[in-house]
Amino acid sequence: MTENTEQTVRTDIDIAEILARIPHRYPFLLVDRAEDYQAHKSIVGIKCVTVNEPFFQGHFPGNPVMPGVLIIEALAQTGAVLMSKSLEVDTEGKTIFFMSVDNARFRTPVRPGDVIRMEVEVLRARSSIFKFKGVAKVGDKVAAEVEFAAMVVETGPKA
Repeated sequence: MTENTEQTVRTDIDIAEILARIPHRYPFLLVDRAEDYQAHKSIVGIKCVTVNEPFFQGHFPGNPVMPGVLIIEALAQTGAVLMSKSLEVDTEGKTIFFMSVDNARFRTPVRPGDVIRMEVEVLRARSSIFKFKGVAKVGDKVAAEVEFAAMVVETGPKA
């Protein structure tokens, strides 16, 4: 009998781990789960968009469209999950903050019922600062693409 000595590496991240890794909460948590995590390299975030999202009430009545800035925020939250897990950030005294946005482009509207697949890859990482490229897709269509940066900041213990 042969033993399997290969170690299985978990690449999926469930909502419980996302909640443990980033401080965002409803209605501003914009990542439901993640998959294909590769430390210091890439991750894919998943957001299931529902008609119950609070922004649809006013954006736009009768023609609901997810605001582009929230798609970028969802990509940034996905990047924060990648950073937090890669660096094993102590979330009791540190927070990952968005630093910059470059080359943002919006291609296809995101509507209720869509599932956004947010592909985030690390372009550069230096200590506690990461530069990312993010592409948000619905099916095979690109909804948005952006380059952004984030850093780990000392915030002190949570109250």
